Amino acid sequence: MASYTANDMRVGWAISHNGRRYTVTSITKVKPGKGGAFVQADLRDIDSGNKGGDRWRAEDKVEKLLVEDIECQYLYSDGTDSYFMNMSDYEQFTMVDDSLGEQIKFLKPEMMVKANFVEGQPISITLPKTVTAIVEETEPALKGQTVSGSGGKPAVLDNGVRVQVPVFIEQGEKIVVNTETLEYVERAK
Repeated sequence: MASYTANDMRVGWAISHNGRRYTVTSITKVKPGKGGAFVQADLRDIDSGNKGGDRWRAEDKVEKLLVEDIECQYLYSDGTDSYFMNMSDYEQFTMVDDSLGEQIKFLKPEMMVKANFVEGQPISITLPKTVTAIVEETEPALKGQTVSGSGGKPAVLDNGVRVQVPVFIEQGEKIVVNTETLEYVERAK
């Protein structure tokens, strides 16, 4: 464990707080006109999966847990658990689908991901920065609609994720999507 100030805390960190282990899911830093600055964080309990939050003064100490990133391959999901294989020793492990959140929609068999382990236990995964998906549903472009026109149009991908795409993208096209921001990047080559 390493000690940092609350102001240093980042989304994705695993921390020890009040005798429990948490992952940080969001952070808000507040500097009020009167009084000291503080940090508000949403937390997910690593052991129970419960969600909550807490608040620290900016200068308060936070204990960051040592996280080990391991290259893994996604195998499959049985609807409850997702199965992965550690590429360094070929050992298989599972993670509860609920713990993967929206990321599970992007997982495809044989996809390479980083699994984040704390004390030998997988707590989260890091997807590749971009993935290729097929546009399953979108409105056809209207005659006279230009690329510089609106901010795009809604589309539903083959994995159920909703994104905005440029007006020239048609149903059935393969596109590249940023997995962090859920934004269209480009047509797949």
